[in-house]
Amino acid sequence: MNGSLQQWLATPLGQHVLAREQDYFDRVVANIFGFNALQLGLPEQNLLRNCRIPKCYTVAGDTGGKVIADVASLPFTSQSIDLVVIPHVLEFASHPHQVLREVARVLMPEGRVILSGFNPWSLWGARRKFQHADAEYPWCGQFINLPRLKDWLSLLGFETEAGRMCCYAPPFSREQWLQRFAFMEAAGDRWWAMGGGVYFVQAIKRVQGMRLITPNWRESASKVTAMAPAARNVVNLNQYRKLKHTDE
Repeated sequence: MNGSLQQWLATPLGQHVLAREQDYFDRVVANIFGFNALQLGLPEQNLLRNCRIPKCYTVAGDTGGKVIADVASLPFTSQSIDLVVIPHVLEFASHPHQVLREVARVLMPEGRVILSGFNPWSLWGARRKFQHADAEYPWCGQFINLPRLKDWLSLLGFETEAGRMCCYAPPFSREQWLQRFAFMEAAGDRWWAMGGGVYFVQAIKRVQGMRLITPNWRESASKVTAMAPAARNVVNLNQYRKLKHTDE
C-alpha cells in the first residue's frame, strides 16, 4: 500500500473530490445545533468549520487530531455527542461496523451522523476492480455499497434522513481530463443518480420509547367538568299545583 489518503487528496483527483465534499459538509453542518461535535479522520481537513456547535473535536489515530484515539474505541462517555461526521473512514477501517457501533454509543438520542464514502457501483468502483491488491489510496479501500451501509445504520437504531452523490465524472488523474468531463457533474444527478463516485448519508439516532411531552388534555377537561355548576332540580307548574293542593 502506497501513501495515505491525505496525500492522495493533494492530487488533482483528490482535490476534485475534496472541493465537493467540503462544500457539502459546510452547507449541512450549519443547520445542526447542540453542544459537542466530532470529526472522525482526515484531521487536516476541517469539515466542521461551518458548524455552530461550540465544542468541535477531531479524532484521529496520529498526531494530526485534537484527540488521539482509535475511531473504533472512542474516549467519550455514552450519549454525550450531538453530531459526528465520518469522511471516508469506514472503507479503510479494519472493523467498520464497530466504528458505527461506537458512534451510536456516544451520540445522544436524536443525535446526527453524516458520512461520506466511495461508491462501488460507479466508474470509481469499476476502476478499483482493476487495481492491484497493493494499490495506493483510495483504491486499496473496501468500498461499501449504499444499501449495506443503510442496513448497518438501521440495525444500530439510526433512521436515514437524507443523502446525495457527487463526482460522476470518470476518475481521471489529470486535471485537463477532469475538466473535459465536468459536464457529467451537472447531468449525473438527473440521469445517473446512483452512479456518483462519492455518496453522502445523513442519519438520526432514534431511541425506542421516546415521545414528545404534550399537555394532558384529558386531565384538563376533567378539571373543567368538575368545576361546572351542579344541575338544579326543576319542578314543572302542574307538579307545583298538585303539591300546593295537597297541603291545603
